[in-house]
Amino acid sequence: MPNDVTQLLLDWSDGDESAVDKLLPVVYDELRRLAARFLRQERTDHTLQPTALVHEAYLRLVNQQHVEMKNRAQFFGLASQVMRNILVSHARQYLSAKRGAGAGKISLDDMTNGYTNERAAELVALDEALQELERFDSRKCQIIQLRYFGGLSLEEIEVVVGISAATIRRDLRMAEAWLYKSMQTAI
Repeated sequence: MPNDVTQLLLDWSDGDESAVDKLLPVVYDELRRLAARFLRQERTDHTLQPTALVHEAYLRLVNQQHVEMKNRAQFFGLASQVMRNILVSHARQYLSAKRGAGAGKISLDDMTNGYTNERAAELVALDEALQELERFDSRKCQIIQLRYFGGLSLEEIEVVVGISAATIRRDLRMAEAWLYKSMQTAI
């Protein structure tokens, strides 16, 4: 199956539009597991369900122009980044609505049972910290995203990034410490 995904991604990168249609059935279950893992970290009554998150992420992925995917690890790393962006956008809308800027954009259920201000603020702070990390060390940011948001193993990250597992471990430790410090000052 990983070889099927890789071949479909290579075909898609080469401009074969039919490869995109063949890709979803092959990657759907894994994308759904990834989405479920993301949503387990969210509030229990989140308005997004794993299926909706997968569909939204998949639509954003396949509507990109000039796609250059070389392997499944790269695809799932990008998919995880897209899912994180969707959830952060959702949290920003929630915070905006709580401040009155988005009156009418949030349902009554969201207002009574939704995000806590703290949880939404943490997600937004994490996103801002990751954006800042990316500005000065994009490799460490990529490794964090692949590991924690994409669920990739060290071996899969080696393939995507092209560096040794020892360097990945070192970068992970440094990036985790930096993010922890950054988040403590932001929240």
